[in-house]
Amino acid sequence: MKNRELWVVVPAYNEAASISAVLASLRGFGYDTVCVVNDGSTDQTAQLARAGGAHVLDHVTNLGQGAALQTGISYALARGADYICTFDADGQHAAGSIDDLLIELQRSGADIAVGSRFLYANASMPLARRLLLKAALIFTRVHARVKITDTHNGLRLLTRRAAEAIEIEQPGMAHASEILQKIGNRKLTLVEVPVTVAYTEYSKRKGQSGFESVRILLDLLYGSLAVRR
Repeated sequence: MKNRELWVVVPAYNEAASISAVLASLRGFGYDTVCVVNDGSTDQTAQLARAGGAHVLDHVTNLGQGAALQTGISYALARGADYICTFDADGQHAAGSIDDLLIELQRSGADIAVGSRFLYANASMPLARRLLLKAALIFTRVHARVKITDTHNGLRLLTRRAAEAIEIEQPGMAHASEILQKIGNRKLTLVEVPVTVAYTEYSKRKGQSGFESVRILLDLLYGSLAVRR
């Protein structure tokens, strides 16, 4: 079932340093139906992803993570996916966590399973990231009215029904807030599953700066206001 029905969608922008290891880890757990969306990378991301056996879709320019996810989700749906997992390209997610999401999704009968860093103690989380996620949680509770502990975790498992009901329109990081709002608006059911996230020096360099945190907060605020429908 893993290989035939479950697709893993990996948005990737200049992830040549990590994409090969990420794909190898997914294959190691039997997840070899993988779509990498090369979001305008200027390095060897696309070539390495193809060498790693992934289906690779190319954006000519960098459109943003939300746009890359929607491209991959649409492709997986067109190929007949029954489940779609969104998975980061920087090595933070553990491929083994997909099994946990799938088990809980099927046990609960929910439409979407989302990984949560806060159902486990995650002492390695950088302070800037922790503060950002707390702020994002406030936005979500105000605007989306979805009960959740981790609003910005890219590890999600969607049933086909959920993937068809949620069309991501926010191209940047505001897509995380948009997804949760649409879950609430479409009356989809959600279950959280405890996962761990590896904060490596590589991932910190890519996304943990103070400027990046402010930018994401502004993007989340804009997205929360823009998708209130």
